[in-house]
Amino acid sequence: MAPLIVLVAVTLAVRAAGAAGVPRLRSWPVALRAGLAAMFTLTGVSHFVGMREELISMVPPVLPEPGLLVTVTGALELAGAVGLLLPRTVAWAAGGLSALLVVMFPANVYAAVSGAALEGAQTMGLFPRTLVQVVFLAATIAVLRTYVSRRRAASRTVAARPAVP
Repeated sequence: MAPLIVLVAVTLAVRAAGAAGVPRLRSWPVALRAGLAAMFTLTGVSHFVGMREELISMVPPVLPEPGLLVTVTGALELAGAVGLLLPRTVAWAAGGLSALLVVMFPANVYAAVSGAALEGAQTMGLFPRTLVQVVFLAATIAVLRTYVSRRRAASRTVAARPAVP
């Protein structure tokens, strides 16, 4: 639940800063990028510190090298968080994180169905866990769509300009 709280809190805080007069933070896509970056930083770090063993236990037994998989996914989450903050890589990061959420969903299903414990507590059930994952995926897709649309519009504007002799 902490990742969802971070996503919402940071997104709203950045949006509030924009409303309070910080021009670069006025748009919802910028606020959502910041919220996602904070959330993926939190979840990425947890792959290495604090919850590593619990995350390894979430990997379905049919997959090889659970420790390596947790390390790789943690590194990808951290890279994606950085990518969301860099204007040139926003679309790539959002697309990659969307794919990562889809690929990692079976681990969430396994954790919910097997009753794997996180931080010593029982994990969320399958339905609430799925809803949270849908929120995360919707947020990454919203950022992806916004920045792909902006790039397309910018490239059409450049293509429509007459050549300067």
